[in-house]
Amino acid sequence: MMTVFFTLSILFFSASLHFFISIKKPGVYPPKFVLKRRSAAMAVGGVFFLIIGFVMSLTT
Repeated sequence: MMTVFFTLSILFFSASLHFFISIKKPGVYPPKFVLKRRSAAMAVGGVFFLIIGFVMSLTT
């Protein structure tokens, strides 16, 4: 079960990285502030699932 949370954490971090790299590209459709907000939200989600996975790995 904890591998699900670690996998979700990796997916969220990779999405955050994708949005962060998209900020550097010129002429992207979503405005840069929207991409920054999405990147931050995905990073927070990644940290959240990483902490849950870590806590579950300690308890089992």
